[in-house]
Amino acid sequence: MARLHLFDLDGTLLHGSSAPVEISRQLGLEAETVALDQAVGAGLIGPPEYAAEVHTLWAELTEAHVAAAFDGAPWLARIREVWEEIRRTGDYCAVVSLSPSFFVERLLGWGAHAAYGSRFPSVPFTEPVDPAGVLSEAAKVQIADRLCAEFGVTRADCVAYGDSLSDKDLFGAVPLSVAVNADRHLAGLSTHSYLGMDLWEAYELVRHAR
Repeated sequence: MARLHLFDLDGTLLHGSSAPVEISRQLGLEAETVALDQAVGAGLIGPPEYAAEVHTLWAELTEAHVAAAFDGAPWLARIREVWEEIRRTGDYCAVVSLSPSFFVERLLGWGAHAAYGSRFPSVPFTEPVDPAGVLSEAAKVQIADRLCAEFGVTRADCVAYGDSLSDKDLFGAVPLSVAVNADRHLAGLSTHSYLGMDLWEAYELVRHAR
């Protein structure tokens, strides 16, 4: 039976950072976005409020900024190699993140079968962000279920990789999970834990588990 590997982005594939922080760095607004990350991580604001705040910050955002943010981000090593191996073995890999879809979807070019993020308008922005398109922790499970149906697998065939509160619901819904450089919110919830900078090493923890 094939497996579906579900990867978080911020703090997981991106080490110690988030897509919004990397985007904001290109605009000289890193500190403002770090503060927003801390607020949403502490539960002081929700994903829709967070999305509205960063949308306002990014009034001058261009595709060139997004490309530079993606290329310069602190990615874990060997992401593409892991996804190539997942494909070679007949398994599936997907990225599900609360970060903007225009950043997350760039990972399709690295070999992900699917990539989902919060829906933002096209860059440069000429319209507001629709709160209905902003993902939540629960939405990650809903998307996982849709992907299971698409790929012909079940939750029992899924492996989740994450680092924080936004991954808690998904970790509770699947049998195998890897906490990658995780914070206190995932303590005791994952079946495996990894600290380091190489995704292959995290993948090895569940590579042969069924």
